[in-house]
Amino acid sequence: MITLGIETSCDETACAIIKNGKALSNVVSSSIHLHKKYGGVIPEIASRCHIEYINAVLKDAIKKADVKLKDIDLVAVTNGPGLAGSLLVGISFAKALGYALNIPVIGIDHLKAHIYANFIKGAAKDNPGFPFIGLVVSGGHTSISLCRNVGDFRFLGNTQDDAAGEAFDKVAKIMGLGYPGGPIIEKKAERAGRAGNVNFPRTYLQKGSLDFSFSGVKTAVLYFSKTKDYTQKAIPVVCRSFQEAVFDVIVDKSFEACRKHRINMLLVGGGVASNKRFCKKMSERALNCSVSLFVPKKCYCLDNAAMIGVLGEALYAAGKRPAADLKDTIRLRSRPEPRKTSTGFSKAVNHWR
Repeated sequence: MITLGIETSCDETACAIIKNGKALSNVVSSSIHLHKKYGGVIPEIASRCHIEYINAVLKDAIKKADVKLKDIDLVAVTNGPGLAGSLLVGISFAKALGYALNIPVIGIDHLKAHIYANFIKGAAKDNPGFPFIGLVVSGGHTSISLCRNVGDFRFLGNTQDDAAGEAFDKVAKIMGLGYPGGPIIEKKAERAGRAGNVNFPRTYLQKGSLDFSFSGVKTAVLYFSKTKDYTQKAIPVVCRSFQEAVFDVIVDKSFEACRKHRINMLLVGGGVASNKRFCKKMSERALNCSVSLFVPKKCYCLDNAAMIGVLGEALYAAGKRPAADLKDTIRLRSRPEPRKTSTGFSKAVNHWR
């Protein structure tokens, strides 16, 4: 079976050709350069870019895979969570292709696909299996799931305000470092060495909770930036201290989920998973806890269509069939919906990447 994966949940326009779990091509066109001056993704700009580039991205994916359009047997397209306008472009395009080629079109959950990226052949060092704990850490989502099979993903915890990557973007904006914040803060933190430390808070919420909250540490950085201790020389230390505070909570809760559910396999996905320090902390804890850790290659951590295609292929093989009206399945948020407690001091709008 040859599957076409389509991803347009935020600012990346992506298409991939999948065959038996292998990515024959994985093409991504990003509009991030158009959003930088705003400090976050502007939905209208993102959706217009999808309309402009999706045809070219598909042609490139087909060419690189050395297949023809008529060879495609299945279309798998992201149907949420994400930006409404962006999702509609991808879904409308997928449905048109399905109609023209007379092939099935199925909707794919973006968060599940991030985790399932580890199942792309060659994406991880080893081949994962079921059951496992799945962790998504990205610009718009931070969640933990219990996954017993390809069709059984159950939320255990979710962010109650900012996602991890969103907090990075907002902290970078506070310090005037630019957008996107994740790569910039990572580089600044590497320059800090071991000199100095700012004791930013770690928020664990109520005892036993697997939910996340990062608005507090973000606000702590804001308050610190207004003190006399905040200087240009202190920025690398602030970046490292902030990064450690965020990662400590994510690592602790991820392995607590493994312990509570007696699962010794942890799969990670999402753009934040490409952070070297994060991967090191996760690997060290996994070794101490005797848990098998899986993190895909960087190109599969970021938003891409290969993860959509490989999950679509697996779900179709397991019996999933097209919904009567795919449009009705669009979801703007992950489930369950987070309870908003953010301070709202930043105007950055990158909430759904």
